[in-house]
Amino acid sequence: MAKKIDKKIVGYSVVEPSTENQTNTEDNNIVQLGEPLDRPERITGSTYKVKTPVTEHAFYITINDVIMNEGTPEEHRRPFEIFVNSKNMDHFQWIVGLTRVMSAVFRKGGDVTFLIEELVSVFDPNGGYYKKGGKYVPSLVAELGQVVETHLQNIGMLKPKELDEHQKKMVQKKRDEILAKNSSDLDENGFPKDAQLCTKCNTKAAIMMDGCLTCLNCGESKCG
Repeated sequence: MAKKIDKKIVGYSVVEPSTENQTNTEDNNIVQLGEPLDRPERITGSTYKVKTPVTEHAFYITINDVIMNEGTPEEHRRPFEIFVNSKNMDHFQWIVGLTRVMSAVFRKGGDVTFLIEELVSVFDPNGGYYKKGGKYVPSLVAELGQVVETHLQNIGMLKPKELDEHQKKMVQKKRDEILAKNSSDLDENGFPKDAQLCTKCNTKAAIMMDGCLTCLNCGESKCG
């Protein structure tokens, strides 16, 4: 591209092709995406069994990982591909499509944790279900997202969500107060039968205490 020179020329220098290319790249500030990861000869995986009350057969979710920088202090695992197997063929088409897209995202590299938030926020218009522990799952896609979250925590890409010491003491205190009043009104998970669904952890464990809706599972509290 031609440039108009408005000032008097007082000197010049020859620009080497390599230097010119480097300068243009820096000026354009172009972000280049890396090439997808190639499948290695050896791969490590984990399989998770998921049985839901809305399907006749269980789902077996397998997530395979690649080991990056093996043998160095920076060695770590990251997901490479995901498969879902089940005798239930009702959801076969969209499961294959979804897992292929997810596998492509895994192979592309970068931060893949955003998939969790996208998946767990999907709601089934026909309604979700409660699984063991009293946790509410809004859809099968959300269940898949929770499995991916568990796997990323297991391989160290995500830190497990844990209560701090203050929250643990507060939740335990609230539980002790409930038990002291009437232990017969608790469900199989140890929470009051009339508890509401907590909007933070999706567990049916929120009760009104001291004018605030407090969750006995995660410690979330809302007043007013």
